[in-house]
Amino acid sequence: MHRLIAERGLDDTGFTADDARAALRDMIRARRFDERALALQRRGWMSGYPPFRGQEASQIGAAHAMRDDDVLLPTYRSNALQLARGVPPSDILLFRRGHAEYDSDHDVPVFPQAVPIGSQIPHAAGVGMAANYHGDDYGALVCFGDGATSEGDFHEGLNFAGVFDAPVVFFCENNGWAISLPRERQTASESIAAKADAYGMDGMQVDGNDPLAVREAVERGFEKARAGEPVLIESLTYRQGPHTTADDPSRYRDDDPGLPEWRTRDPLDRFESFCREQEVVDDAALDAMRDDADEELREAVERAEATPEPGTDELFDNVYEELPPELARQREEHVAFVERNGPFDIER
Repeated sequence: MHRLIAERGLDDTGFTADDARAALRDMIRARRFDERALALQRRGWMSGYPPFRGQEASQIGAAHAMRDDDVLLPTYRSNALQLARGVPPSDILLFRRGHAEYDSDHDVPVFPQAVPIGSQIPHAAGVGMAANYHGDDYGALVCFGDGATSEGDFHEGLNFAGVFDAPVVFFCENNGWAISLPRERQTASESIAAKADAYGMDGMQVDGNDPLAVREAVERGFEKARAGEPVLIESLTYRQGPHTTADDPSRYRDDDPGLPEWRTRDPLDRFESFCREQEVVDDAALDAMRDDADEELREAVERAEATPEPGTDELFDNVYEELPPELARQREEHVAFVERNGPFDIER
């Protein structure tokens, strides 16, 4: 188990004050984004939203361990990781309003977030295998929840990566719940990390509410992966809110999750306290971080609101480089239908 904050001061971690400040800054950005996105969804501004409150340290730590050329394959709850990697917040908001996920011209090596459970895991193995085939030095980090480990895609992705020595870090955020199903009801394994043995790779657990511990674990994971030894990391964190805005967690869990305090305590409060104790930040620095995050979000919302709604014919774009004949025919039929009947009205 990788843990740093609970056991050591900053001077003993190998990380600098700048490292800690950068992690705290991105955790604040992520928390502000999550709060704003949730509020926007509640007023009907965008479609359903999967909150990630409680998982900021896990995702920011992983993001800060990646090199610029490493490829991220996110899941639908990986918004904090995407933001820390450089995806503009407006892109994520636009995706929730029906646009293609990455509408801007950023050059961040990141795949679209996967909404189907586990479907991105075999893709990550393929990305790693491609790096090997081309003699490139980048690695891939794929994110998924504990529920995804019950999918066949999990087995297939890890099996291929293990057989072909793909430079992949499989990053499982075990937040305690697969929608309403607790971990102990979906696997008899001692842990998620223990599943790595079946695929000939190392598995490790990390305190997912400690961003520096996560960064250390993921950095070690990438070292192994680049040497031809893919790794499975289980980040132990806790989902504080609902699975999505359509979920009511009070129907299946109570206020006592039966987990240790280090796993359920708010990671932002915990890390902020640590940074204060280590004299990394003061009130002025924290106020500036919050103000910067709020201004970034204000601009992101304005950009999203100024972007015209996508036409339904755009459903046929961004799938193939060249549209196959059958889809081209369907697109023509769709355009003709809209010309005859007018645009679709989802309120109707």
